[in-house]
Amino acid sequence: MFSWESMHSVRVGGISPHVTFLAESLARKGHEVHIFTRPGWMRDYDFINGVHYQRCPHDHSGGIIQQMNSMCESMVDRFYAVEHLFGEFDVLHLHDWHPVLAMHQIKNGRDIPWVMTYHSTEYGRNGNVNHDSPECKEISHREWLGGYESSQIITTSPHMVEELKFVYQFLDDKTFIVPNGVNSIRKDVDAGEVKKRYSIHPLAPLILFAGRMTYQKGPDLLVSSINQVLDNHWDAKFVFIGEGDMRHACQDMAYMQGVSDSCRFLGYVDDADLVDLMNACDIFCAPSRNEPFGIVILEAWSASKPVVGTHAHGIIDDFVDGIRAHFSPESIAWCLNALLNEPETRERMGEKGRAKVKREFSWDRIGDETLKVYREVL
Repeated sequence: MFSWESMHSVRVGGISPHVTFLAESLARKGHEVHIFTRPGWMRDYDFINGVHYQRCPHDHSGGIIQQMNSMCESMVDRFYAVEHLFGEFDVLHLHDWHPVLAMHQIKNGRDIPWVMTYHSTEYGRNGNVNHDSPECKEISHREWLGGYESSQIITTSPHMVEELKFVYQFLDDKTFIVPNGVNSIRKDVDAGEVKKRYSIHPLAPLILFAGRMTYQKGPDLLVSSINQVLDNHWDAKFVFIGEGDMRHACQDMAYMQGVSDSCRFLGYVDDADLVDLMNACDIFCAPSRNEPFGIVILEAWSASKPVVGTHAHGIIDDFVDGIRAHFSPESIAWCLNALLNEPETRERMGEKGRAKVKREFSWDRIGDETLKVYREVL
């Protein structure tokens, strides 16, 4: 596998757990798995939970394109060195656009099948807009190149299949849907004590956002909905976990709208704090404008929490395990108020979500589905 991030190298977002836990699932099934990734501050090689981590040092100067060029060159060199030691690989699997040039170079020298997983597109990350900047154009080109040259494409949802067809004209018969998986984060916590850590009254309703603070993820929509929630639930509190280019704008927006006292902008938090907050919250809110899948929703469900999402979230079964809002503060506020008004409904939806995670999104099942794709290309 080739990925610019993992749980045991550099961790950026949702690709990290996907790559890491998928690799571990495949290793448990008896396969030899190597992850080629960036080193961060770690050494060049580790063997962790049955998976070989091949960390590839590279030049960090310049912008994202220049850094990925350097990373890909390092990955290619490391790939041939690893093959010399371990033998030839059967299948190569890359994740998103970052390692595409490495695959392109390896493909030119070797006839080896490879699979590309799209976790998102540049179009979607920019809020369903094609930007004209040279950087965005180059990223989009690499996304297209990866899908064009790959033996098969994997993506995580029917929504992403349609997005790839719309943006890059990829054919249905080349694309497989393999969803994200999740490890349960359910934990017995004293919700009141967790809330008190953040100066929140133990009995106050807590709405949690966790994700990148970017336009795509819609934190501004949630901030703009707060006044309408407070009109009905004056003591509700809103905790925002994550960093991004909209964090300061959202903080300013909360101040201008007079709701700063009801908000906590925490930035990045460690995994233990995230797990505690996820288990202590009353509702998890994911107001995304574009969402290829939404692994954080699986995490919320695994903690038995109801979810307010948007119509970008195809995995939510409306009014069963969550509610899908329109892309507006008014709609998000309505959904939040509806759940805050009905504790029994919140509990029922949370348990329905947890049952769905156990049934459909275990990493053991995701590993089996991925192996089916590998067999198609061999």
